[in-house]
Amino acid sequence: MSKRILVTSALPYANGPIHLGHLAGAYLPADLFTRYQRLKGKDIIHICGSDENGVPITIAAEKEGVSPQEIVDRYHTRNKDVFRKFGIDFDYYGRTSSETHKKTSQDFFLNLYDQDIFTKQKQEQFFDEEANMFLPDRYVKGTCPNCGHPEAYGDQCEKCGTSLSPTDLIDPVSALTGNKPIVKETEHWFIPLGNYQEWLEEWIGSRENWKPNVVGQCKSWLDTGLGDRAVTRDLSWGVPVPLKEGEGKVLYVWFDAPIGYISATKEWAKIQGDPDRWKTYWQDEETTLIHFIGKDNIVFHCIMFPAMLKQHGDFVLPENVPANEFLNLEGRKLSTSKGWAVWLEEYLEEFQADLLRYVLGTTLPETKDSDFSWKDFQSRVNSELADILGNFVFRTTSFTQRFFEGAVPELSNPTDLDIKTLEKISDQKEKIEKAYESFKFREAIYETMELARIGNRYFTETEPWKTRKENPEACGNTLYVCLQISAALSVLFEPILPQKMHQLRQQLGVPESIAWNMVDDHILSAGQLIEEGEILFEKIEDETVEKQVEKLKQRAADKGSSEKNFTPLKDEIEFNNFASLDLRAGKIIAAKKVKKSNKLIQITVDLGFEKRTILSGIAEFFDPDEIVGQSVCVVANLAPKKMMGIESNGMILMGEDTEGTLHFVETDAEPGSPVT
Repeated sequence: MSKRILVTSALPYANGPIHLGHLAGAYLPADLFTRYQRLKGKDIIHICGSDENGVPITIAAEKEGVSPQEIVDRYHTRNKDVFRKFGIDFDYYGRTSSETHKKTSQDFFLNLYDQDIFTKQKQEQFFDEEANMFLPDRYVKGTCPNCGHPEAYGDQCEKCGTSLSPTDLIDPVSALTGNKPIVKETEHWFIPLGNYQEWLEEWIGSRENWKPNVVGQCKSWLDTGLGDRAVTRDLSWGVPVPLKEGEGKVLYVWFDAPIGYISATKEWAKIQGDPDRWKTYWQDEETTLIHFIGKDNIVFHCIMFPAMLKQHGDFVLPENVPANEFLNLEGRKLSTSKGWAVWLEEYLEEFQADLLRYVLGTTLPETKDSDFSWKDFQSRVNSELADILGNFVFRTTSFTQRFFEGAVPELSNPTDLDIKTLEKISDQKEKIEKAYESFKFREAIYETMELARIGNRYFTETEPWKTRKENPEACGNTLYVCLQISAALSVLFEPILPQKMHQLRQQLGVPESIAWNMVDDHILSAGQLIEEGEILFEKIEDETVEKQVEKLKQRAADKGSSEKNFTPLKDEIEFNNFASLDLRAGKIIAAKKVKKSNKLIQITVDLGFEKRTILSGIAEFFDPDEIVGQSVCVVANLAPKKMMGIESNGMILMGEDTEGTLHFVETDAEPGSPVT
């Protein structure tokens, strides 16, 4: 067991507010784990901060016509504040625009540079002559070669999901001026990740208790083979490359952002009055480093950053990276651009933080994508928080107030049921511990609520409303047992419901200093007075959640994604243009995900006269196994296109509904038949 734990949460971009997807990915799980470990008495700190460099910041600034500094100052403050209100208990929340971060990142770069690790390579890149700058991927727009969407970006088509390079686009233009960019030569420093392939395979293979989704994504990258990765780019906003020949270039955000964990820890240590204390957490082998992230950050935290740390030589490596998958919203992919999101700031204006902490905790996308819905939110608050936990505590404390003058009764001549029920406190505590230690937070929450269920069943079975007259001793035993369970719950539920459990501990007289190892079947002493408390959880009415659903739909409609807002018709064409398309009936006979791509599926289609390999950006809508046997319509005379190193020979026609969900265009015709 290590002496200390360093927890980091992925640095959110300071270009917009925090939404539920952010919380479910990297922040609520980290907070649950950190609070649990603090109760266990561990030396643990939780480090995070704003990622204030990179293209997303400059794009947000361009849209608003303000400086990047104005954008990051605004959202850093807002996001830091809303995390605090939600109960995310960071020890330090830094920012990558700080001088400490700038120096730390530059020193890290120079350390690797002095080791002669980097290679300098020339490459051709789009350049906007009017803006006088090289164009990052997101600053190039054009027509997607896969689906024909006219507003695709240089890194990805947001309509079909295909991963792209700027040079893949048809008729590319600068997103800054609308001009057609020229191709110009530039030069950058690269880290040869292939040099670390063997070490990474061995290191990742030696990790214990890593999630299968994390290991799977790592192996897919390693199986494909690691190549060179640029660590600098041509931008005016970011950490400047600390070399004379690097003038006008900055460190690539993927390189400097994780270094933000180190720089933020340095700033934390300075505030503690011990500037060198950061070294204890980053350079002492008896530190356990754990990164909490979303699945889109797996490759950076499990392959690239460990390679950087290993090469530098002065830092500990991550012990675990418990990445979560994505959270959907009301059955649809969460999308801020389409208005399909629930912002934490708005939520907190109408609801208590603990309600969302609990409900979101029960639906965390720990190994696969999960879904948040307002109806489920209402159901869990009402049936679990109110009817199980709240009802149990209220029954217990109100009965004690009314019939035992608010004093904890003696346990006298307990029955087997009394004793076995008290033993459940330790049994459930052990189950909860195992779940937390293995990063199974949904299970931890379930097992914690299970103790409240046990208490409720016991209260009902022992019928204290009858025994208070017929057998006062038995009634007192019932309340003694239930009060001990309530006291235990006030601690065991602390990581999930910190505000409500603080309220409950005050009511029961449980000291705030109580530790996890002090939770047992006799936290409260006989004769100890408890206060009359309020109901912990009020039920949520139908009209309340209906209002939230309508708000969500209205926002989506305002953003142009309502049910009545169909994609506009394209320009009129001549019949001969249409007739030039060779559409054929086909059947999918094999399918598998494309390695290193979250969007693409490699599909083998039987066209009757031959079999074709076609790449399709439908992975977020379909699993490969479920589409085998599917009848399809194929554009069979489309020029071959190479993506992710695989040649795609055709296009499978899909229909997209108004919610952005894709559907196959089907035909019962024999494979190979013309579709006219």
